Amino acid sequence: MADCVVVGDQAHIVRAMQIASAASGLAPLPISVLPDLSAWSAHKPTMGLPLLQTPQIEALSLPTAPLVAWGQTSAQAGQLAAQAVQTAAMEVLQGRARALVTAPLNKASLHLAGYPYPGHTEMLQALSAAYLGISIEELPVRMMLANQQLSVVLDSIHVPLRAAVAQLNGAHLLQTLQITHTSWLRHYGFAPRIAVAGLNPHAGESGLLGDEEINIITPALELASQRGLQVSGPHPPDTVFMSARNTQPKLRSPFADVVVALYHDQGLIPVKYLGVDDGINITLGLPFVRTSPDHGTAFELAGKGKARAESLLGAINQARELSKRT
Repeated sequence: MADCVVVGDQAHIVRAMQIASAASGLAPLPISVLPDLSAWSAHKPTMGLPLLQTPQIEALSLPTAPLVAWGQTSAQAGQLAAQAVQTAAMEVLQGRARALVTAPLNKASLHLAGYPYPGHTEMLQALSAAYLGISIEELPVRMMLANQQLSVVLDSIHVPLRAAVAQLNGAHLLQTLQITHTSWLRHYGFAPRIAVAGLNPHAGESGLLGDEEINIITPALELASQRGLQVSGPHPPDTVFMSARNTQPKLRSPFADVVVALYHDQGLIPVKYLGVDDGINITLGLPFVRTSPDHGTAFELAGKGKARAESLLGAINQARELSKRT
């Protein structure tokens, strides 16, 4: 059984594995790579590392795919990526792997291929719910972005900012807090201290700059506290992330273990500011461990051998650690 299944460009994955074994002193990971894109690319990289030939990598077969060009959006590339994600998800759901690591996915290609998902998170949620025979609503998931200094969970994921504000409600926020609490216990073995960011400047300034903090966020926090969750807020969104930042990674932050952000960019900007190559995406709520790098496809680097593997390495190592506890 593989420790984790990795979806993405094999040369990039190999680079991360080489760093993991050489620099981190870790034992080789049993890994399945989906798929071997070297056989399907019309434009092979000129500077990439040679593909690793080792028993530690098991290539799972997929249906023959059309040739795809490097660094270009296309329906063919989207179809290939979707098939890889579907196959990888089934490997984990059926118990043949303990964790799933996904490389960045081009959402435009995915949509051109007829897959209406905003990203991996929603696609994996749908696949998992279908496998379990339940509705998507019965399997709520959230995105958590983390590096060595900061962990952030998003209350809303891939929706426009206007929609995120309009859809903000106490029941959904309470669900986010519960998922964060339960997942943290499952993955890390202790109950987290959760700080919640406000929506408005200065967290609404007692209603002068908006009333969402008074009418929506605070009541949800009170209900969460009654359930035994360790929550605080709403905190001014321009300072809460700095307060929660842990500059001594081996110790817990004195302020909070994780921040709940109310919309996508509110949470991702502080994480990425601390280092795009250091961030990891962890999906909370799925029936298996899933991690990914916290960056996009970077088509401008395709085929040039210049892509950096630090974030993917972190995702692989995080998947290894979390799967030990799950």
